[in-house]
Amino acid sequence: MTGATAYTVPDLLRVRAEQEPDGVAMIVDGHGTMTFAEWERRSTLVAYGLTRRGVAPGDRVGLLFGSRDWIDYAVAFCGVLKAGAVAVPLSDRLAPAETRYMLEHCGAAAVLHGRDLGAPPGGRWTAAPADLETSAEAGSEAGSEAASAGARVRPGDLAQILYTSGTTGRPKGVGASHANLAYGCVTRPNRRRFAHSRHLLHAFPIGTNAGQTMLLNALDARPAVLTPARFTPGRFARLIETYRPGTVFMVPSMAIELLNAGLHERHDMSGVLLLGSAAAALPPALAERLAAAFPNATLTNYYTSTEAAPAQTIMIYDRERPTALGRPAFGGALRVTDEAGNPLPPGEVGEIWMRSPTAPRSYYGDDAAGAQAFRNGWVRMGDLGRLDADGYLHLVDRESDVVKTGAFKVSTLQVEAALYEHPGVAEAAVFGVPHPVLGTVLAAAIVPRSEGMPAAEVREFLRGRVAGHELPERVIVVDDLPRNRSGKVIKRELPALLGDSRLHTEGD
Repeated sequence: MTGATAYTVPDLLRVRAEQEPDGVAMIVDGHGTMTFAEWERRSTLVAYGLTRRGVAPGDRVGLLFGSRDWIDYAVAFCGVLKAGAVAVPLSDRLAPAETRYMLEHCGAAAVLHGRDLGAPPGGRWTAAPADLETSAEAGSEAGSEAASAGARVRPGDLAQILYTSGTTGRPKGVGASHANLAYGCVTRPNRRRFAHSRHLLHAFPIGTNAGQTMLLNALDARPAVLTPARFTPGRFARLIETYRPGTVFMVPSMAIELLNAGLHERHDMSGVLLLGSAAAALPPALAERLAAAFPNATLTNYYTSTEAAPAQTIMIYDRERPTALGRPAFGGALRVTDEAGNPLPPGEVGEIWMRSPTAPRSYYGDDAAGAQAFRNGWVRMGDLGRLDADGYLHLVDRESDVVKTGAFKVSTLQVEAALYEHPGVAEAAVFGVPHPVLGTVLAAAIVPRSEGMPAAEVREFLRGRVAGHELPERVIVVDDLPRNRSGKVIKRELPALLGDSRLHTEGD
């Protein structure tokens, strides 16, 4: 079974449970394991329980879980899909108002939640997966009926609505069909992905596109998917040393924490053969540090978005192309265009568009936004970039983050990459602030590796590395940067930090 034919997510689980009933699908450190047979049986009971409670095909069901609930979440997700309903993954890291908005926006009929989480407000019926399982198992007749239950689910049916991280505005619901989620998955055991690994380690939160990718990996890839109940650099390093996972996925902010704590010097990282980075581009200086910390790993960067998946570019880190994000993978397509949508030649900066190799995604309940982002199978990424002569993509910046100062447009990513070259800078973010003459100038927020680093030193360091109009007018030293649940910096919150009198600032 390959991406040439469309299948459903329940198909993937059923086949895997038949092939490897005792195989371990998922491990949550300190909170248990789950085999494929258990996943199949428990999700069937959940589907039956949902149907008995009145959930019909096409109904939306919210899934509110935390990272220690990955096993129950996986059961609930597949149970909802077996019932023919639409899963709406939500993270327990969301503010109550955000959760309420998402559930109301998608018109959720019910909410399944972690066993230790309180039910969200809103008047919908709620339950933990275990409650539905217990109810379905009551009596041999009910158990037999549950085993044969399940709605007719087709590849083109809507499977999930995943809300964007909302770094630049209100989150949007992105709908994906079964065919979209299952694209590229295989059922032949000798063709499963990441065959070099017995374990695949990640710490992506539930309710993110990266987290959903790991859920599909648990169904489709060869290794058991391992995750900590909560990410800390120390816990992550311990899992690497203990399980020796051949494949490890993280976001740049996690990599920064791990490296800055020096944990690669105290734990054995030699078992990692593939180190994947997602959710944000890796600054070249950070990539070099990771390559040194994981001596046997192939360092790989993945570029996609919640809207574009499974379209993506994949790039094995290359010192000859340190800023490259790769070329289209798995049958997808890529182009860089002008404002009118006309493709630009190599070297010219424009808008990045990607095309899915399968059924595309779409915005749920927002036709106006969808008309701007989705056009004839292409998805607007909201980023600016360029293609080199060999077709490799180079990211310039988020379109919303580019700073126009005087007559110049400045890539904040380029200035951040220069900041990461400073040995005393642990984290950095560059943003625009108002200026009475130039309109906007640059400012930088940095997290130092040690106390006492003067901001003036950072500006002096940059003078020989960036152009004059790229030099931040102000540098602030902070304890940490505001991030969303995906680990991305929320740049719209950075200007407010300049008004905090407790911060160290430096300007001309």
